[in-house]
Amino acid sequence: MTKKRAMITGITGQDGSYLADLLIEKGYEVYGVVRRSSSVTKTRIEHLYNDPRLKDTNLYLEYGDLSDGSSLRRLLSKVRPDEIYNLAAQSHVRISFDQPEYTADVDAMGVLRFLEALRDYVSISGYCPKFYQASSSEMFGSAPPPQNELTPFHPRSPYAISKVAAYWHSVNYREAYDLFCCNGILFNHESERRGENFVTRKITRSAGRIKLGLQDKLHLGNLDAKRDWGYAKDYVEAMWRMLQQDKAADYVIATGESHSVKEFLEAVFLYLDMDWHEYVIVDQYYFRPTEVDFLLGDASKAKKELDWKPKTDFNNLVKIMTEYDLEMAEREAHANNFVKRS
Repeated sequence: MTKKRAMITGITGQDGSYLADLLIEKGYEVYGVVRRSSSVTKTRIEHLYNDPRLKDTNLYLEYGDLSDGSSLRRLLSKVRPDEIYNLAAQSHVRISFDQPEYTADVDAMGVLRFLEALRDYVSISGYCPKFYQASSSEMFGSAPPPQNELTPFHPRSPYAISKVAAYWHSVNYREAYDLFCCNGILFNHESERRGENFVTRKITRSAGRIKLGLQDKLHLGNLDAKRDWGYAKDYVEAMWRMLQQDKAADYVIATGESHSVKEFLEAVFLYLDMDWHEYVIVDQYYFRPTEVDFLLGDASKAKKELDWKPKTDFNNLVKIMTEYDLEMAEREAHANNFVKRS
């Protein structure tokens, strides 16, 4: 039997790497799309990636870019995927205020380019891959919680506005051209693979370094913002389940619990037996021009139709991330001591 083929944009990111793990475990051939640069960071997928000339590999990397529609058309023809997971984006909300045009070009127009490439591919090949679009809870913005698939969007950042445009592009191509397009509206999902400039990982990474004397202070922005935090490894399974359905639809993926940044901060420092008040500085630099105060997801539809629910609760998420970053700090301290002795 021929293996199913999946194409993942953003494969070197947190979600892309976990999704690649899952799909390869399920017997897929996975084709990851990476941007051409002088140094492609493969840290998160290094454990999966072999030389593609080897016969036992199930992961292949291909150059492509959401800003280049021709590269997307070429990849669709070359890979001939059964499933497409579009996870690539400029995904940092605060940075989107500093780079709004770039964010819109990649996160909104990039999705339109991909859908147009997919429409052309379907018309030429007669085969229609299933398409997953990574939407975001940030699209709800100031809409009152709890938020579900029927909640009106009120985006509060260039990132969120771009994601709303991408959401509606996907819905429109589903309705206009009968493409199988799903939007996964994922609420905040974190892990030990999260980028270190995102607030949860910034907290766990800094706390471990402070614990071992490698860092003195931690600068943070709004501590009162409340988010529905889950574990990224759980959430990629929901992505896969969406594309196993007979009919395309949009789904909120969330835990149904909300915690403030301060609560996350307190839990991490408590786990390390420290008082966060002694080390944290609230810095206006990290505040957003327009804030999203309260996100709380209602994933009832996903539970009913996808038979999905989160496996990792808030306290275990904190434990996983804190232990990982404490071990990272211990390695750093050991390396520093080795250099000093040398």
